[in-house]
Amino acid sequence: MILTIDVGNTNITCGVFQGDEIAASFRITTKMPRTSDEYGMMLLNLLEQNDIHPTEIKDAIICSVVPNVMHSLRGGLVKYFHITPIVVEAGIKTGIRIVTPNPQQIGADRIVDAVGAYEIYGGPVLVIDFGTATTYDYVDESGAFQGGITAPGIRISAKALWEDAAKLPEIEIKKPASILGKDTITSMQAGLVYGQIGQTEYIINRVKAEVGLENIKTVVTGGLGRIIANETDAVDIYDPNLTLKGINLVYKKQNRKINSYDQTTSDRQCDTAKQFNISSYGRRNRPAISLVVQRAGGRAFVHGNGKCQSNSL
Repeated sequence: MILTIDVGNTNITCGVFQGDEIAASFRITTKMPRTSDEYGMMLLNLLEQNDIHPTEIKDAIICSVVPNVMHSLRGGLVKYFHITPIVVEAGIKTGIRIVTPNPQQIGADRIVDAVGAYEIYGGPVLVIDFGTATTYDYVDESGAFQGGITAPGIRISAKALWEDAAKLPEIEIKKPASILGKDTITSMQAGLVYGQIGQTEYIINRVKAEVGLENIKTVVTGGLGRIIANETDAVDIYDPNLTLKGINLVYKKQNRKINSYDQTTSDRQCDTAKQFNISSYGRRNRPAISLVVQRAGGRAFVHGNGKCQSNSL
């Protein structure tokens, strides 16, 4: 299994892939400073809650737009999983040609979104990510990243309202019953949601007009993207896991050998699992009877009921 990690400005989203399928996904807040031990322990516990033994994680890849997090996060993977992760950055193979004047300035998150949208849904495609910022990126039929648009995200817009206007309260972001708000809260919700819908429709139509194509697919992702996608016919596809899928596709293009298991590596992973009382496939309150067998270098490593054994094949 491959652990994919998307470090955004608001959340760290993790996905565990078995081939092309997502076996589990979970989120951690980005805002709180953490040590490598905290990241390592948190990932171990979240994997356990999803019935995934840490020794099943064979490799990891990180896509990050928050540099300050990287040292601790990378350290946690090295210390607790004995994996040195791939990092999506300038120079890495993606399968997407970036034809802008300064390719290094294109965020890693936008690149993996473009890879995911183009590889899965084909081009030409406009991929829209409703994250902390709302981004629109155009990939042509040949797989060339032609450029994009960056706009304030819904949360940023909402935060500006209640922080800069003294009498406006902090609100839940959701679609109100009517565009005509009956009070302060519903009027704010109407402005945020329908304003974002209007912006989305206008930008999609303007991009189509500028490139001279009407058959551009529009693929939406991001936590709040579902609200927008459900309210407009301008969106063709909503894929909540597009970024993780894109990271997984980038990983496959690296042709990296998955963890060359030797006796020392396996012993270390077994020690980590036993240290934190993680039994294979079993949560703490459930008896664990499953076994995980990993073959490497002519040896089989069997993990069951918190025990590790090594047998020659």
